[in-house]
Amino acid sequence: MEEFVSYVKIAALLGAAFTVAIGTMGPALSQGLVGSKACENVAKYPESSGKLFPVLITSLAIIETSSLACVGIAVALIYYVFAS
Repeated sequence: MEEFVSYVKIAALLGAAFTVAIGTMGPALSQGLVGSKACENVAKYPESSGKLFPVLITSLAIIETSSLACVGIAVALIYYVFAS
């Protein structure tokens, strides 16, 4: 029985690692893409920077929430391992 518990803890830690590793790559890439497109837009149309900034910050915050959800899941898995 003790061996089974060890396997479950190892699986939880590996799940936490994969959640953070893979779950943060997508948001990081999409934030880079959004930022580069915003810079391109400001370079082409400098007068649009005042309207673009609030939209940029809002979209980056929405993208970041998926990354924070992955970190929350990983923290919950790690807490499960060390709490039991």
